[in-house]
Amino acid sequence: MEVILLQDVEKLGTRGQIIKVANGYGRNYLVPQKLAVAATPQNRKWVDQQRVRFLKLEAKEKGEAEELAKIIQGTTVVVLRKAGEKGTLFGSVTALDVAEKLAAQGFNIDKRRIQLDPPLKVLGEYDVPIKLHREVVANVKVKVEAEPEASAAPPQ
Repeated sequence: MEVILLQDVEKLGTRGQIIKVANGYGRNYLVPQKLAVAATPQNRKWVDQQRVRFLKLEAKEKGEAEELAKIIQGTTVVVLRKAGEKGTLFGSVTALDVAEKLAAQGFNIDKRRIQLDPPLKVLGEYDVPIKLHREVVANVKVKVEAEPEASAAPPQ
């Protein structure tokens, strides 16, 4: 089945591109999610007419991503976690944790854009890439620190 992508789809293609996909993938996922439409002659003609609009929209999105990258580049996020004596975390720091800390600083970043694979499991400093646009990537410094331990003195 041939489809015309209405949005950029990771590992598949970009907006306005005509691609061949499995029938089930096209009918059961791409079309219902409004990520694509069937590549009929009428839809092909519509895409040709909209190509200039797609290019302008793409340039605008890239510009906004570059502006955000300039602002977010060099931002430091501190995540506190319980850790063992050797610096190993009890649990891990995931993309969701980083997204929540960025949101607390005023940056609304979708967790799926934070490229943190595998999750962080050791104390330390890490450079974490954030894919703001398919051509724009910003790095955020993530410091994973141990939570301060509560005093073990019993109440009197």
